[in-house]
Amino acid sequence: MLKTVLINAVEAGAAEILRFFNNNFKVSNKEGVNNLVTEADHASEKAIIDVIHKQYPDHHILSEETGEIILDSNYKWIIDPIDGTINFAHGIPLNCVSIAIEHHGEIVMAAVYNPHLKELFFAEKGSGAALNDKKIRVSEESRVIKSCLVTGFPYTYINTPDGPLEIFERFVRKGVPVRRLGSAAIDLCWVACGRFDGFYEHKLEAWDSAAGYLIVEEAGGKVTDLAGNKFSVYQHKVLATNGKIHDEMLDVINNRKEL
Repeated sequence: MLKTVLINAVEAGAAEILRFFNNNFKVSNKEGVNNLVTEADHASEKAIIDVIHKQYPDHHILSEETGEIILDSNYKWIIDPIDGTINFAHGIPLNCVSIAIEHHGEIVMAAVYNPHLKELFFAEKGSGAALNDKKIRVSEESRVIKSCLVTGFPYTYINTPDGPLEIFERFVRKGVPVRRLGSAAIDLCWVACGRFDGFYEHKLEAWDSAAGYLIVEEAGGKVTDLAGNKFSVYQHKVLATNGKIHDEMLDVINNRKEL
């Protein structure tokens, strides 16, 4: 039942994305530069929460736009109704619905759905990860210099020492291709299915990373913070890789070695 509700919820949110995509909708700005929220974000979020609460009215909700709906339950649904809102607002079809389910403090199930590409990623703790019901695995690349990486840039503190621009430069000056798609959930899923070998970012929220984190791990990858510590969705920094390039990426990110 839990999986069915999860899939129904991501599909309900995705239907709202498609309904508004490349149509007229209201756009407003949250705190900070380029921190957009659209009418579609709210519509997707409402559709998702309606599906969840129809079956599980007592489950805790953490969602990007609403915040926390705290109820007396050991289950928490961590929701990003549109991950990649700026892409969405500009008609770029790299955006998705991202939902993770936390039980007793552990992420146990997750789904990420990009309806434009019709790609539904799913993972359950201990059961592997899938794309459109076909099992996926991370890549086999063992050297960072031969890897294809992906990252994102925060809109604040981008110029800090050892920050996003400096680390980006360490890779690209050595010829490593580093992409920037604009959706952390998609970035993580594309690591999980082997399209990218590694992903790092400095400032993510729980709703950005929770679903993709489980999908990467269940596809055989490794996820830590940028210091190499155990990952928590409630801290901001993430490194997700195929596992084989993880330590080398940590060394470059932390300026312990050059490529």
